[in-house]
Amino acid sequence: MGQSLAGLTTMRVGGTPAALIACHTREELIANAQKLWASGENWVVLGGGSNIVFADEPNELHVLQVLTTGIEVLGDGHVRVQAGENWDAFVEHAIDLGWPGVESLSGIPGTVGASVIQNIGAYGQEVAAVVRQVEFLNYQTGELQILWKNECEFGYRDSVFKREALGGSAAKGGLTGIVTWVEFEFHPDLPAASTALMRNRRQEVLGQRAAKGMVLDAKDHDTWSCGSFFVNPFVTESFARTLPEEAPRWPDEHDPARVKLSAAWLIENAGVQKGFALPGSHASVSTKHALAITNRGDATAQQVLELASFIQVQVANRFGVQLTPEPNLIGFN
Repeated sequence: MGQSLAGLTTMRVGGTPAALIACHTREELIANAQKLWASGENWVVLGGGSNIVFADEPNELHVLQVLTTGIEVLGDGHVRVQAGENWDAFVEHAIDLGWPGVESLSGIPGTVGASVIQNIGAYGQEVAAVVRQVEFLNYQTGELQILWKNECEFGYRDSVFKREALGGSAAKGGLTGIVTWVEFEFHPDLPAASTALMRNRRQEVLGQRAAKGMVLDAKDHDTWSCGSFFVNPFVTESFARTLPEEAPRWPDEHDPARVKLSAAWLIENAGVQKGFALPGSHASVSTKHALAITNRGDATAQQVLELASFIQVQVANRFGVQLTPEPNLIGFN
């Protein structure tokens, strides 16, 4: 009997895959990926397991687990980090060395490789701002390539790497494959590079995230989640005027005709309150934050998906807005 994926994800759901392939070095990761791809089997990459929900029966799935580590200082503010490095540990390391630009991304679970796929962001910072280049193993060619920042096509919780499909069929405009390392570019000579200020900011952010159940704690079921389950939606400015005046909204810095809405506000005002659960389900909305779906101890992946679907329907019926899940949903029919 193989290992269940539930123990490898922050949502703590998911069955046993066909194979779990642990890759401890970049070389192992590349070799195992190329071998798996040649076999034609269904596959997926697993980092920290914080932004993924596996199905209860992913029977045909082969999982490449990225456990690679290493931080290399290249000079001129350039730092190369292996994809399997823990993201929050890297943030703490960056602060200790006076590298500004990621301190507000403290407490986000997952790995460095996953950070660029999702283009993680919080409290006014995004990882894209400090990315210089990415090494990528391309599924279509089987070859390594270097992608510069502009080629990563970063957007709001999006990148060229996220627009991919399981099993090697790239979605339109996307790339399918594996991030092997990320090179960052920091500017430690800037005035903002005060280590004391960055440490204070880290503690402030960790406190804010903990209050929302967004800092992992094995004893707190509100943290048995993927963090925010839905992305904040963008709508046209004209559509936003049809919403209640008190609905929070922010201008889209890239498109003046669009505004960003608060998914959490939409959920609560559609009648789905903190702590809500469907009858008989062990998945519920967090008691601390309406945007998180949580596992209360023995939830199934199907229960998580049912609650997510229910929330989407409630918001769509009440406000005409379709919420998009933020985590990757893998192995579901």
